[in-house]
Amino acid sequence: MEDFDKKLSISEPESCTMENHVHEEEKGSKMNGASVTVIGLLRRFLAVQQRRALAYARLKRGFEDYMGSGGELAYQQLCSEITVEFNDCSKQVLKMESLFLSPDCCREDLARLLKSVQAQEKEKLHLTATIQVLKKAGRPSERLVSHENCRVRQSTGHECVHIQQITEASGTEEAEADAQYDNAMKEAIKGVQDAVIAINECLEEVRYEIEALEALEAE
Repeated sequence: MEDFDKKLSISEPESCTMENHVHEEEKGSKMNGASVTVIGLLRRFLAVQQRRALAYARLKRGFEDYMGSGGELAYQQLCSEITVEFNDCSKQVLKMESLFLSPDCCREDLARLLKSVQAQEKEKLHLTATIQVLKKAGRPSERLVSHENCRVRQSTGHECVHIQQITEASGTEEAEADAQYDNAMKEAIKGVQDAVIAINECLEEVRYEIEALEALEAE
């Protein structure tokens, strides 16, 4: 009887140890699976950001060509294509946000990170469009004058509707318009720069997270 009690007292801890070991293995397997999923999503996110960078490069080249040649139709077509590309990128990132919040990942921190990038990308695109609109218009004092509404008479020739007596008031008005234009351009440029810095900081966090998870997987 004493021997039986001893065997029983020994076998019970061994059974618990085995169950705990299996539990830890299952837990570790789930954690590894989640890490792989997170790494995959983060790499997909970086790929989307690369698509956005290429789209911005296309938009920049297209706008420069438009300013040089005045090809309005080609520029409008490009803007439509870029809009479709950016919309698709945003949809992809929104899907990733929801996956990070799912039970398979449970990474609310990464979902917030992607949401922050989305907000900065939206602001960057808006301000980039603002800069292009301002550049198309030009500074008020340097804008070319259209003579479409001017009249031509046989007796007097070209009668320009733009000719007016230059007064101190009109000169001040033009200077104020130039100042407003310059301020709007500076604010838009600074806004784009701030957005780019914020986005790059988030991308650094993403790369760090990938490295950290891969290091854990390698252990």
